[in-house]
Amino acid sequence: MARANLRRTRTTIFAATAGLALTVAILPGTANAASGDPTPPADTGTPAAQTPPVPSQQTLIRRDARLAKAEQRPGVRKLRKQLGTQGVLELDPTTGTARQVAKLDGYLTSPSDHSPEDIVRDYLRAHPDVFGLADAQVHDLTMRKQYTDVAGVRHLSFVQSVDGVPVFGNGVKANVSRDGRLVSVLGAPVTKLPSTLARARVSGTQARDRAVRDIAGERADGSAPTDTAKQVVYPVPGGTARRAWQTVTSPDGHGMWLHVVDAVSGRVLYRQNLSSDLTASPAGTSAAGQHLSDAEPATASNGKVLAWDRYPGAPVGGKQRTRNLTTKGWLPKNAKTLDGRIAHVYSDVNDNDKADKGEEVTPTASGTFAFPFKPFTGKGCDDPLPCSWNQKKPNSWKTNRKQNAAQVYYYLGTFHDHLQAAPIGFTRGAGNFDGRDGDAVQGNTDDGAAIKNGLPDENHLNNANMGTPPDGRPPVMQMYLTGSESGGILQGNWGDDAATVYHEYTHGLSNRLVVDADGLSTLTGGQSVAMGEAWSDWYALDFLVNEKTLKDSPHKDGDVALDPPHWTDQYPSRSQALDCRVGSKSAKCPGTKSAGPGGYTYGDYGKIGPDGPESHYDGEIWSETLWDLRDVLGSKLTESLLTRAMELSPATPSFLDERNAILQADTVVNGGRARAAIWKVFAHRGMGYFAAALSSDDAQPDEDFSLPPGPGTPRVTLTGKVSDDTTGGPLSGVTVGVSGHNSGFPGADLSAVTGADGTYAIPSVPEGTYRKVYASGNGYEPKVGTVEVKSGSAGADWSLTRDWAASSGGAAITDFNGSDASDFGCGPGSLIDTSSAVWGSDANGGTNGTGVDPIHGTIKLPKAVDIGGLLIDPTAGCGDDTTASLGDYRIDTSTDGTTWTTAAEGHFKPADTGRQNAVTLKDGTGQNVQYVRLNMLGNQAADNGVDCAKDSGPSGCRYLDATELVVHGVSHQG
Repeated sequence: MARANLRRTRTTIFAATAGLALTVAILPGTANAASGDPTPPADTGTPAAQTPPVPSQQTLIRRDARLAKAEQRPGVRKLRKQLGTQGVLELDPTTGTARQVAKLDGYLTSPSDHSPEDIVRDYLRAHPDVFGLADAQVHDLTMRKQYTDVAGVRHLSFVQSVDGVPVFGNGVKANVSRDGRLVSVLGAPVTKLPSTLARARVSGTQARDRAVRDIAGERADGSAPTDTAKQVVYPVPGGTARRAWQTVTSPDGHGMWLHVVDAVSGRVLYRQNLSSDLTASPAGTSAAGQHLSDAEPATASNGKVLAWDRYPGAPVGGKQRTRNLTTKGWLPKNAKTLDGRIAHVYSDVNDNDKADKGEEVTPTASGTFAFPFKPFTGKGCDDPLPCSWNQKKPNSWKTNRKQNAAQVYYYLGTFHDHLQAAPIGFTRGAGNFDGRDGDAVQGNTDDGAAIKNGLPDENHLNNANMGTPPDGRPPVMQMYLTGSESGGILQGNWGDDAATVYHEYTHGLSNRLVVDADGLSTLTGGQSVAMGEAWSDWYALDFLVNEKTLKDSPHKDGDVALDPPHWTDQYPSRSQALDCRVGSKSAKCPGTKSAGPGGYTYGDYGKIGPDGPESHYDGEIWSETLWDLRDVLGSKLTESLLTRAMELSPATPSFLDERNAILQADTVVNGGRARAAIWKVFAHRGMGYFAAALSSDDAQPDEDFSLPPGPGTPRVTLTGKVSDDTTGGPLSGVTVGVSGHNSGFPGADLSAVTGADGTYAIPSVPEGTYRKVYASGNGYEPKVGTVEVKSGSAGADWSLTRDWAASSGGAAITDFNGSDASDFGCGPGSLIDTSSAVWGSDANGGTNGTGVDPIHGTIKLPKAVDIGGLLIDPTAGCGDDTTASLGDYRIDTSTDGTTWTTAAEGHFKPADTGRQNAVTLKDGTGQNVQYVRLNMLGNQAADNGVDCAKDSGPSGCRYLDATELVVHGVSHQG
């Protein structure tokens, strides 16, 4: 299961072979990391191995090539044929087992009166080649959870385990209709697990403390009593599954985080941010500040509040009216604070995620929570909206502190009930937020308002966030004040705005429904995170339009915007409204310079924000598409389909995966009656049948506007030849395949391996234009191209460049020093694996990344080479920030591995990261070379302004990394 943080990868340019039906695209690099506790082992200084870095297209292609053998298993081929043109069967590149199996135009099995659990286990047993599980392994799967949604679909989650410890990130999820038909199977189970695990040497408390330090720095306080830890089995790609601790922590002022910490070594194996922001602005980073001093004696309340339905001063829903939180069941009778079944709201003005003295909100003397809003006047206020504080007057936010908390509680109760009701059905069984289950929302209002001598700092303004842990632990919602020294933003409070609170609440919905078999959110890839932002916008504004507090004119674009008018006009949270149609001429749908005007399409991904891919901006493509769907299908059916699709979603979905899940939802909810309309909407937005994304982290997806091919679409054999671009000779053992949609159709099953003469043949390819066809393997750098497949002209030749340092072509690491993090996917072999995996080591000695103890790695080439070009990607990874990227370096070459010559010396700067950099070798040092040695002599800590004497937090103070070394040239003759 891929989970990753965004970072840049290298650029490759591809050339076409003339005279064939092959158009090879020029693709820039993907943009994409207690008492009694035993004493933990000493930290060896190995870099923390984070979620695998965002795969570059080269990485993903290489992984697809590895799947070629798995794709040819008889059971896989047979099932693909049975599923048909709109069948989805995608194998996971790490496990080689099914990430998802489904049909977009039907079910996997016939109706049955057997139990849902038996239906699923029988299907797994019937397809061992697909799921990789023997009968005994199917029997040993543990049912973690099952529930029936409001549409009657049964959702089942099975976990794998070793010694009773659940496997992290894998397992099996399945969905069964009310009449016993199997809808889909998801999860990518692990085929080979150890029979036992090493004994833990690190306690849960120590693991939590390690996770906190990983985020907040070595000087951070330890974990809080509310932080959690449980043991898991962590399957290391290419390594051995390890006993580990899965922790959920809230480092003061640093949001909410999930980590996996090795239970033997104490190393961080994985981290995931569980917090989602309203905008791209930074979240809070400091927990310093003051406590309130205006605590009052607690008085029992009758639950009455004064609340509006939209925001103060809104044309509709902008006046306070009396509401009763108790009669709605949200707050206990005679409550003394805002703490009830659906939420606990308090003013966390020092942003430490707990209710300190004076931060709770208590009733008035008359026993109500009805606090009138007291508007501020002055410049920028009442024009036309009232201000709720004065950003130049410390503690002025206290005036409306209690009012805002009561208002937020009302919003939380309102949206809780809306999402719980049909057709959405976010119920307790589905994992909603309910105090009876120990996870009522913790609402932190005026968050960080007192951080800076009674005022918020820049990290506690103009934003809001929601941290959503797994089911059973309460989420934390933080609402900030708004304002700007230069004007243009109302001096207000996002907690007073319904759309903002509902947006954040919906992050809880999506992060509780798009989960793995163990219930962890998998909204972690670039496109997944963007959809999370889009769903939050869509559900919030859908509700406001239905409540008629927000107008959506049927023949007018630009009405449905997230920001209240005149609140943040000069600094909007989104580039345009959700109801912007493709080609719209409305001034409210201006688009952007890179994406063009009007509504966005899939090809605009990464072009909406000013700095490339960004989840809030890219999410606008998805939210606008869903608003189109609402216009066509109506609000209620669309609410149902989107929610059911989240429950049917594979892990780390791309836009195309989720499109497919919506089509599946239409099958089970609506009998497939809207299938044609759904395809039409998505095709209009560039997510048609031949649209292509290599994964959720593909920042350059290819759009397509085609509807699915009909049942009579001709199928053609795609043929061609692969040759060496230097010698022109044929290349054997190279995989050519259709990466296609990364959603199982036509998918990586359309692949072949070249024979001794360099030719290949891929049979039964439906006619069409395939946007991402690749040729890769056997020591050659991958290429990606667009191939048009038509009867009579289905041919594509490829010319590949040899990377003599690639391990897939016979190169090997023969010697290295420093720590060995191979078990964590960060060993020296990552330097030559033609992927974005990173070699990580220590940065001992020196100052701020200079003068460190030299770290070397020696590569033996498969034969002596006359080097024509040597390239290095110095980018850090393995959980390290960019300061650990390779800085000072030296390249040595040798003919025999004994006598060495210095071939190059230099320093990589921050501008050199995220790409391959040509290294100029000294005359005569690149001839007849069979050994290349990279000496890592420093990193980029100093380049990034780091002073490790003052702050040891940056990775460059401890670690030294590099991503890849590439050697071009020709075999030496003589």
